[in-house]
Amino acid sequence: MRTPLITRNGYKKLQDELDHLWRVERPETTKKVAWAASLGDRSENADYQYNKKRLREIDRRVRYIRKCLERLKVVDYSPEQEGKVFFGAWVEIENDEGKVMTLRIVGYDEIFGQKDFISVDAPMARALIGKTVEDDVEVKTEAGHFTWWINKIWYDTNDRIK
Repeated sequence: MRTPLITRNGYKKLQDELDHLWRVERPETTKKVAWAASLGDRSENADYQYNKKRLREIDRRVRYIRKCLERLKVVDYSPEQEGKVFFGAWVEIENDEGKVMTLRIVGYDEIFGQKDFISVDAPMARALIGKTVEDDVEVKTEAGHFTWWINKIWYDTNDRIK
């Protein structure tokens, strides 16, 4: 089960995507479907079939985003979070071999297309929550047991309450 949290930035991105799909892409695709349907035989009409499929994809995504926006809870930055890892934190970590990673702990719906974002439900995020700079973090995954050190913690200023 996914934790229904999202950053303010992530929520706005979902709202923007919903708005774009509903106000721009769906009307354009509907016009293309109507145009292709007016040409006659729909069974062999690639434009009609492709755009009908695209319309179904848009509608499916719109339904998904609407449900997400209803259930998600926006978590804003709070000054009390400073110095510790909590939801929305950027964290720089390092292991024994000197490998350094920078990642941000966000909600599940924000991780797609972002190589440095991890879900709050991921084992790494669970291990990091509540830790401070220079803490050792033991991470247990299916791939093994790993130790990381926290070098730096910071929060995105765009997620602060305005």
